[in-house]
Amino acid sequence: MSAKALIFHGGWEGHEPEACAAIVEEILADEGFDVRSEAGVAVLGEADLASFDLIVPLCTQISIEKAPLERLCAAIEAGTGLAGFHGGMGDTFRDAPAYQFMVGGQWVAHPGDIIDYRVEITEPQHPLMEGIGDFEYHSEQYFMHVDPGNEVLATTTFDGSHASWISGTVMPVVWTRHHGRGRVFYSALGHQASEFAIPQMREILRRGLVWASRTTDK
Repeated sequence: MSAKALIFHGGWEGHEPEACAAIVEEILADEGFDVRSEAGVAVLGEADLASFDLIVPLCTQISIEKAPLERLCAAIEAGTGLAGFHGGMGDTFRDAPAYQFMVGGQWVAHPGDIIDYRVEITEPQHPLMEGIGDFEYHSEQYFMHVDPGNEVLATTTFDGSHASWISGTVMPVVWTRHHGRGRVFYSALGHQASEFAIPQMREILRRGLVWASRTTDK
């Protein structure tokens, strides 16, 4: 039986949720997943979330009621994987601390908006980073509030050009963690669908999606 993945997408259109969801669906299908992709969050209150091996949020700046949020958190805690990127996962439910606790971080700012910055691989021997070296990136450089317990795999350093008080701040870009029995993967890369053309961004996310899935050996 194929592994099952759920993508729920929507929210702020600047992140091109439909286009990004289609690319993620293609990536997962190529990895052998049976993918269900739904607009909005209604699916979180209707579907058997525990039946999915992986859930991918792609909804920036939206709200959720208490009951479906509790269902989502319970599914991850019980073993379903959670994986995603940029604001689609890192700025999904701004008013839901329980969700942010599960993700391990929350978007705060991107000083300078679209800029050039460097992504530095901090754990080059980790399976998700093996063979990927440091690379230059042109996008939003995310400043986030993050859980110090995350396993950080890549970082970026703010030079202070757009906010002098954070000059020298080293910020996680890619991390993994556990929430109960569920694996959680996050990458801050991927502002718009065009960034999937960047090999490092796409490959890191592909590996993270598979890693977080319940199908992966724990």
